[in-house]
Amino acid sequence: MSDNPLLAPSILPHEAPPFDQITEEHYLPATKAAIEAALQNVQTIRDNQDTPTFENTIEALEGASDQLSIVTSIFYNQLVANGTDGMERLAEEIGPLSANFSNDVLLDGKLFKRVEAVWNNRDTLSLTPEQFTLLENSYKQFIRGGAALPNDKKARLREISQEMSVLSPQFNNNVKKSMEAFELLIENKDDLSGLPESAIDGAAQAANEKGYKGKWLFTLDYPSYGPFITYADDRALREKIWKAFGNRAYQGKFDNCDIILKTLTLKNERAALLGYKNHANFVLEQRMAKTPETAINFLEKLSVSYKPAAEKELKDLKEFAKEEGFTEEFMPWDASYYSEKLKQKLFNYSSEELRPYFPLQNVLDGVFDHFTKLFGLSFKPAANIPTWNKEVTAYEVYDDTKNKFMGLLYADFFPRAGKKPGAWKTSYRDQGLYDGKMKEPIIAIVCNFTKPTNDKPSLLDFGEVTTLFHEMGHAIHALLSDVTYPSLAGTSVLWDFVELPSQVQENWAYKKETLDMFAGHYETDEKIPAELIEKVNKAKNFMGGMGGLRQVSFALMDLRYHSTDPSHITDIAAFEDQATADTRLFPRLSGPISTSFSHIFAGGYAAGYYSYKWAEVLDADTFELFEEKGLYNQDIAQKYKNEVLSRGGSEDPQILYNRFRGRDADPDALLRREGLLAA
Repeated sequence: MSDNPLLAPSILPHEAPPFDQITEEHYLPATKAAIEAALQNVQTIRDNQDTPTFENTIEALEGASDQLSIVTSIFYNQLVANGTDGMERLAEEIGPLSANFSNDVLLDGKLFKRVEAVWNNRDTLSLTPEQFTLLENSYKQFIRGGAALPNDKKARLREISQEMSVLSPQFNNNVKKSMEAFELLIENKDDLSGLPESAIDGAAQAANEKGYKGKWLFTLDYPSYGPFITYADDRALREKIWKAFGNRAYQGKFDNCDIILKTLTLKNERAALLGYKNHANFVLEQRMAKTPETAINFLEKLSVSYKPAAEKELKDLKEFAKEEGFTEEFMPWDASYYSEKLKQKLFNYSSEELRPYFPLQNVLDGVFDHFTKLFGLSFKPAANIPTWNKEVTAYEVYDDTKNKFMGLLYADFFPRAGKKPGAWKTSYRDQGLYDGKMKEPIIAIVCNFTKPTNDKPSLLDFGEVTTLFHEMGHAIHALLSDVTYPSLAGTSVLWDFVELPSQVQENWAYKKETLDMFAGHYETDEKIPAELIEKVNKAKNFMGGMGGLRQVSFALMDLRYHSTDPSHITDIAAFEDQATADTRLFPRLSGPISTSFSHIFAGGYAAGYYSYKWAEVLDADTFELFEEKGLYNQDIAQKYKNEVLSRGGSEDPQILYNRFRGRDADPDALLRREGLLAA
């Protein structure tokens, strides 16, 4: 038995990772050993003298690198949630090793012949829909990985993937380091004018933790930046922090421009080697949209509704600012500030009024209760499961309707040094078959919420509440998975379908029936007043045109990056200006968004950021059914669970959605929800 905790069988309940035993020195030897074991498994499959079958080739390949998948998932998940400089250096070694292993498999001509033989005989096999999907995915993975190319092109593909394997971690690290390098230290209490008490308390605590006693520290972490840009009366300080936020990883020591250019060049070259016009065509072949043209047409259709609405909203905002005595030129760092004031005037409430009703633990318990009511799940703290940080909690999840354990869930909520900004769901082990045994998933949600202070618990703003519903939607998708093969489990679906289960959950956060389950004042336990919920709903589509146009702008920029010949892109800022010209409301007055756009340059959303809007159509259409039949209607909830959530990527998402809804999604459902089309 190995003395490396990443390689030794876990003796913890549910075979949870032994985070209390894993150190940086374990990752590299574990990765190398797991690669060696996986290569031996693959060699056995390749050299099998028996006729290739689904079982001895496709199914065998599915499980050949299970140990490696778990080792690398632990490493990369910890890199972004609990990273150190040492782990950043390790990523530059582990990335190429993993990429080389993938290439060893996908570029092996003898192995591909076995896969191809099974694929060519597919019509004679009695496969279940899930087995057929696995076969099709496996065959396409080899083709798209270069298995059918001549040797010289295979060699170049191998070089490309190794180079790309280190660029994503470098990109994320630059964003993280550039954010950590900025501090807005306030010494004069008058400079805090306008800021809510929660933001001032958080800044005082942040300053104390850094040794700035008696001062207030604001950073680019969103729980700090968001309230400052929204409420601070000092316009010069708003401009300073806004520009710092916009300049993340642009120029200076942590500049990402060269990494973006290298990434685009390598992706485009790979697409060309594989016979595709560009990276966008390569990616979208395996999406619901199928082609960049379809995705762009979809976004441009939305833009027709969003742009005039956004322009009117901005005009109204400028006029309101003038009424408030503002006489200077209206700038982007004024938008959130006056938007919040206008919202208070129009709807007679401030976003900060909500915060006392959303202590994090109550919200989390309420979200758990919501999923109990919707799907019959229960969540039990697992004190005997070690975590990677004292702020992280582990939960055992059960399906009480079947008295069945469904998986482990880790919750990691607060910003800290070494943690990537944003919020995400991730997996340490997907549900499915491992070594002949069905195993439950091990899932985590990782966020950067408002931290508790010395005298107050963590109090969330409403955006953080909807974020928790969103990430838990992803987690539930993974936890309810009921498939055979891990590569098809949970969120392993076509990318423009993956946001449906997360985004649809945000809708419940606006409903009184749901909010009454958990929204109570942190000091008095008084329920959130019904009139406050009503105000939130009336304000739901406030500035919806600007918000929608912003998302469309990001998505179009992404598609334009990945469908343009990179040799024509020499200046990242200039290209971004050109790519977003038709969706901009302001000129660019800081660095480009691109240099901190981790979703497309260090995540899985390259040529796929449109999927947020694509999935919003699906989620709006789905939630209309719940509104019609009842928010917790068990017939609808069970149908959604059985036809969508539990099926993962085992069949085409269009088939799954049609089974659930009985038809295609209504494309106008989103615009109806946003008040841009009549109901």
